Amino acid sequence: QVQLVESGGGLVQAGGSLRLSCAASRRSFSRSCMGWFRQAPGMEREFVAAIRWTDYSTDYADSVKGRFTISSDNAKNTVYLQMNSLKPEDTAVYYCAAGPVLSRSLGAFGSWGQGTQVTVSS
Repeated sequence: QVQLVESGGGLVQAGGSLRLSCAASRRSFSRSCMGWFRQAPGMEREFVAAIRWTDYSTDYADSVKGRFTISSDNAKNTVYLQMNSLKPEDTAVYYCAAGPVLSRSLGAFGSWGQGTQVTVSS
């Protein structure tokens, strides 16, 4: 099982930036993709972005495209989510996840972190 630990959440004003980090205990063929999801109070968990370790292919939700950037440091087994031009509607708990395929589906990811809170004030 892969252990995932997120960090970097916090409180920021609208228009500001935050960078989230997700450190994985190891990489494997069954966990070759990393994703970020978020869940706001009373809402379902939703896809934000994903990246594949092997070729750095990425995918983004339309709501964050152009504002968020997912990247990876393979030497450190760490994935980042750079969030710029933050909006109040970006407020949520952000979760890191690992899985075998590049997907927007929660079910495609078998390992999850504990989550980190991001709050954007207006």
